[in-house]
Amino acid sequence: MAVTRQPQEPGGQTRRRRSFWIDPRFVVGIVLVVVSVLGVDALVNAANASTNVLAARSALTPGERVHASDLVPTSVRVGHTAGLYLQASDVPSAGVVVTRAVAAGELVPHSAIGSEAGKSLTSIVVSVDGALPASISPGSRVDLWASQSADVADSRATSTATDDGGAGGRAAPTVLVSSAIVVRLVDQKNLVASNGSSVELLVPKSATASVLDAIANDAVLNVLPVDLPVGQ
Repeated sequence: MAVTRQPQEPGGQTRRRRSFWIDPRFVVGIVLVVVSVLGVDALVNAANASTNVLAARSALTPGERVHASDLVPTSVRVGHTAGLYLQASDVPSAGVVVTRAVAAGELVPHSAIGSEAGKSLTSIVVSVDGALPASISPGSRVDLWASQSADVADSRATSTATDDGGAGGRAAPTVLVSSAIVVRLVDQKNLVASNGSSVELLVPKSATASVLDAIANDAVLNVLPVDLPVGQ
């Protein structure tokens, strides 16, 4: 009977065949590492992804029609909220109508454009007593206050004069228009006469008659900011 002998290494040592064996835990560990690396890479790429949306070049006011050329393309990292903001492809050649105030440099949301604002709002220039607060700028919301002369107030029975007639014989001030939108601050050089400041406001058409009546009867007008910037 023939006997099979194992090959021998030099020096008389027998060489044995080595079997190949992989520990399953090692394979699972490798898979987990690869998945983790791919997941982190996907998160980093998503965080770094940017989208071009449109920002206001200057303050936008309700009723104003703007075109893509009036807005500034801005690359921002807004993630899943990118769809909330206006992109160049969203603006038709005829432009869009602003329905609420958008500050200069602010991203323009879809909710701030439409086609109905001009039907209910109108702009009017009013001269106010004294200087405007520093926080008031185009796009600001303000309350328009009016103080009628005591004679006008008494004749209409709309308010009661102060006991001593008030400063200049005027009735107590009341809010004429609430949350009007500032369109622009009027350059005083363009006015023939000015004893204070002038501002163009966007007011509801329903309030136009009251504002014009106050101007015609020499009411003292003032505007006070509704919102104050952070830090003031």
